[in-house]
Amino acid sequence: MIFQTPQRRQPRGPERFGSDTRRWGVMLIVLIGSLGVYAVERWMRTPDAPIAGNALVADGDTLTISGTRIRLVDIDAPELDQMCLDAQGRDWPCGRQASAQLRSRVRGRDLTCQPKSIDKYGRSLATCTLPDGTDINAWMVRQGWAMTSGVANIYGVQQDEAKSAKRGLWAGSFTPPREWRQQHPRTDNRKD
Repeated sequence: MIFQTPQRRQPRGPERFGSDTRRWGVMLIVLIGSLGVYAVERWMRTPDAPIAGNALVADGDTLTISGTRIRLVDIDAPELDQMCLDAQGRDWPCGRQASAQLRSRVRGRDLTCQPKSIDKYGRSLATCTLPDGTDINAWMVRQGWAMTSGVANIYGVQQDEAKSAKRGLWAGSFTPPREWRQQHPRTDNRKD
């Protein structure tokens, strides 16, 4: 008499993949959750330390200190190649002028910038001050070289002051920078 060992039956259908599928599903959920936590911490966290030093001005609302790119938060200045109209209706390079005014104001002085968050381009969104305590963001709006931006309207008083005194952009007419960027899309990955 020959004894045969019973052959083990291979499960078919969902039984065959049940435990492996569940294991992979759990691992996938853990991985997605971990990536989500990382993304929230990376993009939504408030940076801790102030950034201080001599600033290189890129345009009317963006600068660099010690390799850190900073976007002046709650303001919006015209783009470098943006043109505006003066009181007589003539074109003038308001974007270049806004940049020159910021450069002139901060030249040779250390700025201290307090980061609030990080934007989608990886720039620190910050309020920057001169050694005498002057808020550069507010100064740009008060002088008419930038507009207040954001829902909170942080620099609304300064903007009203610039408008009534017809300073900077308010001396003539202009397209708000955000609208101008929408009307003039660029393909060189401009980081607004």
